[in-house]
Amino acid sequence: MSHAPAKPMSSRRTGALRGTASIPGDKSISHRALILGALAVGRTHVTGLLEGQDVLDTAKAMQAFGATVERLGPGEWIIDGVGVGGFAEPAGVIDCGNSGTGVRLIMGAMATTPITATFTGDVSLSRRPMRRITDPLSQFGAEITTRAGGLLPATIKGAQDPVPVRYQTPVASAQIKSAVLLAGLNAPGQTVVIEKEPTRDHSERMLVGFGATITTEETPEGRVITLTGRPELRGQAVAVPRDPSSAAFPVAAALIVPGSEIRVPGISRNPTRDGLYVTLAEMGADLIWENDREEGGEPVADLLVRHSRLKGVNVPAERAASMIDEFPILSVIATMAEGPTVMNGVAELRVKESDRIDAMAKGLRANGVEVEETRDSMTVHGTGRIPGGGEPVATHLDHRIAMSFLVAGLTADAEITVDDGAAIATSFPDFVGLMQGLGADLG
Repeated sequence: MSHAPAKPMSSRRTGALRGTASIPGDKSISHRALILGALAVGRTHVTGLLEGQDVLDTAKAMQAFGATVERLGPGEWIIDGVGVGGFAEPAGVIDCGNSGTGVRLIMGAMATTPITATFTGDVSLSRRPMRRITDPLSQFGAEITTRAGGLLPATIKGAQDPVPVRYQTPVASAQIKSAVLLAGLNAPGQTVVIEKEPTRDHSERMLVGFGATITTEETPEGRVITLTGRPELRGQAVAVPRDPSSAAFPVAAALIVPGSEIRVPGISRNPTRDGLYVTLAEMGADLIWENDREEGGEPVADLLVRHSRLKGVNVPAERAASMIDEFPILSVIATMAEGPTVMNGVAELRVKESDRIDAMAKGLRANGVEVEETRDSMTVHGTGRIPGGGEPVATHLDHRIAMSFLVAGLTADAEITVDDGAAIATSFPDFVGLMQGLGADLG
């Protein structure tokens, strides 16, 4: 895969942020809408689709597997599906770029169809663990070959006669759960996933919307999700809500830049994704939710955010799964709080696009912030200021690291620079334009 040249970016202390932040569509839901649309019979009409590179790579993959995927206009797409079990063998390698969600869910979607596909990705994705996905997919009968250590590239020979599985996820991961459920669609009988800690439930919600029979039960063993295989999924109209993980960046900026007040409309309030906002409320953030409603099977609301005086808190490990992508920006917010913020249960961050704990800790220390870390925790000692002015922060092709430090620079004493902001386009293509529109000095 070719790589874009590095794009250094900087941010500087700015005046009060004001205005409306129109966040792009939710990335997790966008991936799932394309995949389930491709597995459905008939036409799926998606509005609000995130058009970041990660999602565009998933759209290309669905075309490669035989679905018709067409863009009608900004965020508006149609998918003419091939039905469960109807994927065709792709002619070339499936390149999922930077997207762990994309590659893992697509692997699951094709693993129980008797075709062969090879998956690859960029340098960052090729370092991320795939055995957590390939192990359960093998139980369905798929034959899988990877690079040493379970890394990409990976070739999957889909199961000729798939069998349903009962699988307990070893870590709290919606990607593992979703891959197993998608594989279970083309297996006879019932596929069961058990998770000790609840993870984001977009797959379950959307599977129901497309016509699958799926139940969820809370038991002493954990959350037990049961999917009945070989349904006839029907094309749907899917309205993608705005991404709470992307919203976290302008929200954070408004909280830490004095005098700021912004409005963020239409944000997903899915309870499996709200850990950051629960934590911010505990820190004393001035957040007002308005106009609660439902869009595309997901609860959404409008959010008013004002600059706030914050205090450090202890984030419990059991909350980690509901805010796993938001810990980098929370660590920036924590620098502006009074006292330590302790983030527990964050080991999963070490196998994201980068080792996000290590990357954030090094970047914050380089800009004058005291940070402690263990394998599964991170403590930021907030003093109400960020000195800034350090060497360019290494982002490791990680969009969330880049955006987090660009937000940090908006209230730092001296400029903060990241070595490469190009990866921001994978999830939030208009981040710079949106932030500048609110008054931020970055770019």
